[in-house]
Amino acid sequence: MSSIRHLEHIMDTFLLDDQLRNFLREDLEHGDITTDAIFSDQETATVLIRAREPLIAAGMEKIAARVFRLLDERVTFAQATPDGQRVNSGEVLMTVSGSVRTLLRGERVALNLIQRLCAIATLTRQYVDAVQGLKVSIVDTRKTTPGLRMLEKYAVRVGGGRNHRYSLSDGVLIKDNHIAACGSICRAVKKARATVPHTIAIEVETDTLKQVQECLECGVQIIMLDNMDCSTMRQAVTMINGQALIEASGGVNLDTVRGIAETGVDIISVGALTHSARSCDIGLDWQ
Repeated sequence: MSSIRHLEHIMDTFLLDDQLRNFLREDLEHGDITTDAIFSDQETATVLIRAREPLIAAGMEKIAARVFRLLDERVTFAQATPDGQRVNSGEVLMTVSGSVRTLLRGERVALNLIQRLCAIATLTRQYVDAVQGLKVSIVDTRKTTPGLRMLEKYAVRVGGGRNHRYSLSDGVLIKDNHIAACGSICRAVKKARATVPHTIAIEVETDTLKQVQECLECGVQIIMLDNMDCSTMRQAVTMINGQALIEASGGVNLDTVRGIAETGVDIISVGALTHSARSCDIGLDWQ
């Protein structure tokens, strides 16, 4: 797991600002011809960013506020809801004051981002709540929206989940295609150990108990149980008996996650956290 990538590291301001500028550049391109034709630089206003459904707040101060500030540092904010807080429909997430031109230019980019991030945080919290009381972590995958990985993985943490690998360079995960191309689990593990630093753990994806046994024979540190039914997973957990960290993956949804957690696995990875979260309904109202 990519535990060294703490929340603050993922949201590095230097990297974030560069990304947000690109999003603004995509939308503004050569300017906002509608807003510029109607309003002057001197006109100001205050707007309310409001939740239109229950959600977990994510990115008000760190993302939405930053979008407006990159357009104009004079913009001010109030009532910014802290990340991770439950919010009811109708509640104000943040108040923004500044130039009318700035507010209109930044509105769509800011809303697009927080609608997405709140959705991921909200869905993640549902999974975390579903396994409450069990010693298991809910983690994401690399099934993220291209260009939004840093932000989406941040939202998973806000929702109470943890992050798996941030990128392919974060850890060794030997999957079915690696095994098929190499010939065996032990051969693939041996080659990986000869190359990667001793500080990097090796994880192997398995889909049979025979493969689990092979992992144990070659001392794999993390064993992924991929698309196994709960009965098979329980057998695997008994076989492993604390010799490796156990991750369950595949076929995970809100109806199945509790049963998977009860098999005794340590980690459950859920691609749906980022690839299937429905954007939250958040609006911007003018005072």
